[in-house]
Amino acid sequence: MTTAQTKKNQQPLTGKVVSNKMEKTVVVLVEDTVKAPLYKKYVRRSRKLLAHDETNQCQEGSVVVISQAKPYSRRKTWKVEKVIK
Repeated sequence: MTTAQTKKNQQPLTGKVVSNKMEKTVVVLVEDTVKAPLYKKYVRRSRKLLAHDETNQCQEGSVVVISQAKPYSRRKTWKVEKVIK
């Protein structure tokens, strides 16, 4: 694996907190725009990721930066780096 591939995997993502009902875990909605190969138009794709929030500081509607981390559980492999809003 080259260094370009590892840096791409560790690239931080920005998203909006959708739910914070769990202990030390938030659900973050990350939206990307991708160009459709056939129609050459931009399509908005979204995904929900579980992120570890150690201090429980995130509220619903907060904009956060998350980065990939060691697996905390089966689905939670991201952690909250900082809260923007």
